[in-house]
Amino acid sequence: MSGLPGSLTDFGPGALAALVVAGYLVLGEPMVGHVLHRRFEGRLRTEPGARVSFYRRLLVLEWGLALLALIVWLSAPGVDAGQVGLRWPQQWPGPVTGLVLLLVLGFVVVSTRALRSGALLDAESARRPGEGRHAEPEAHATLALLPRTARERRLFTVVGLTAAVCEEWLYRGFFLAVVAALAGGLPTGVLVLVAAVAFGLAHAYQGRVGIVTTGVLGGVMAAVYLQTGSLLLPVVLHAVIDLRFLLVPARVLPAGRTA
Repeated sequence: MSGLPGSLTDFGPGALAALVVAGYLVLGEPMVGHVLHRRFEGRLRTEPGARVSFYRRLLVLEWGLALLALIVWLSAPGVDAGQVGLRWPQQWPGPVTGLVLLLVLGFVVVSTRALRSGALLDAESARRPGEGRHAEPEAHATLALLPRTARERRLFTVVGLTAAVCEEWLYRGFFLAVVAALAGGLPTGVLVLVAAVAFGLAHAYQGRVGIVTTGVLGGVMAAVYLQTGSLLLPVVLHAVIDLRFLLVPARVLPAGRTA
């Protein structure tokens, strides 16, 4: 695979814009995400269709930010498509990364079965005595987002695919290209760590466990991307991780308003 950009001059006149977008992903997105989710959880208690409305906002925000990053990249004369992962895989992941991928897929299977059975929610309720099985949505930031109705499930599918495409482009393809251009010559392990931290912070609304979990997953997808030279496998993995929630029946989820 060709190397990542080696200097900010590779971004040409769009270098400052590239830094601004990358800075927003690390510093702005955690704050914006926290505000949006707190407002969503407040509306969820009183407004029919709050979840559908929130899904639509997510689609606009994700595609808008991804388009902005795309425009910045298109204005960069020294950064080709391969340097931001927009090509077919150049090789398969190595043995260590492959083993980690298998562990991640195992986690996906086990966690999905636990969610389907309601075991994870029961465990949370046991740690929060007095709230019962159907605690308030804000006690389950991720579960509050999951669809309950057929309409919500259809739109959630679009949201899941959008997150897979846009977030891999933003946090792996674009962000790592800017980091490499800014720092120059960083080892792969450092790039993976930086990607993991940035992705984990972007999910700060999920609390400390959510930050760690998404951070680890973000690091794994960064490693896969850097080894294969392509965003294709990370996008597929990301889609599987997000869309698995469609297998969770509404009956095991916390009570909340629906569309």
